[in-house]
Amino acid sequence: MQKQTLLACVAALALSPGPAMANGETIAVMTKNQTNPFFQAERVGAEKAAAQLNAKVLQYIPTQPDSIPEQMSQFDDIAVKKPDAVVMVPVDYKAMVPGVEKLNAAGIPVINATDRSAGGKLVSFVGANDYDTAKATGEALLKAIGGKGDVVIIEGVRGALTAQDRLRGFTDAIKEFPNVKLVASQPGNYQRLQANQVMENLLQANPHVAGVMAANDAMAAGVLDALTDGSSKALVVGINGTKEAIDAIKAGTLLATGDYNGFLQGCIATTIAIRYLRHEPIIDSIVMHPVVIDKTNYQPYDMPVDKRSCPTWDEIAK
Repeated sequence: MQKQTLLACVAALALSPGPAMANGETIAVMTKNQTNPFFQAERVGAEKAAAQLNAKVLQYIPTQPDSIPEQMSQFDDIAVKKPDAVVMVPVDYKAMVPGVEKLNAAGIPVINATDRSAGGKLVSFVGANDYDTAKATGEALLKAIGGKGDVVIIEGVRGALTAQDRLRGFTDAIKEFPNVKLVASQPGNYQRLQANQVMENLLQANPHVAGVMAANDAMAAGVLDALTDGSSKALVVGINGTKEAIDAIKAGTLLATGDYNGFLQGCIATTIAIRYLRHEPIIDSIVMHPVVIDKTNYQPYDMPVDKRSCPTWDEIAK
């Protein structure tokens, strides 16, 4: 593991209350949808960490992508079934607060991953800095196009905290390049097909776009689908560091992706949940450093997530 990719924002170690538990704990893992490769990687990371520590995972995934009512219903189910702890990625960082509070009332520890919850009692947060990652990735694109030309942003789900912060990062990167013009910024809702449709429409009005900043890799893939006829030579970046994005970088179709590392977030959040239950030291907050992956440094990421191993606690703590 690249140790420099982790930053312990709160360095103080904390101990969980109560007696230590035996092996075999059950961790409920809540993610946003079944379609985004990022969350698929996050679930694999959770499963790997649990297996390494002799615990087990129950996956809670909305059947409808990013469904607030469905995830809220899953909170209800978890509060009744009472797993030992929960690793939660909220569908909406505000709307899910009552769900977190319901788990708090049920005495179930909650570890927050990826999207920081706006409320509720949380044991720890594990994620990446969306703003810094987007800004660094956007800057890589703008340098690659020579600091001039028209660019497009394909946003995530408007209202989602990750989408807001990534959009700010992209737009602040553009402000550093006076000869770059943002000609359109529209949501693709983190979905490949929607991003493809949005990009096809935008190309009709902006056929000479020099660059596209997509707020995740799935949407970047949708943008690349829209460019396959060769009529546009736009360079494209995404965010998340998925295997699909790495393959596209190797093939020369994607310029770069910002490493958001869902696999590692799943590993670390689940490890923290298990350590908390076992009355072992944990870290209150871990946020990863931004890393832009391109043709010069993709090699360490060129491995399917199911072939990866989670880091040890000593590696995480450092």
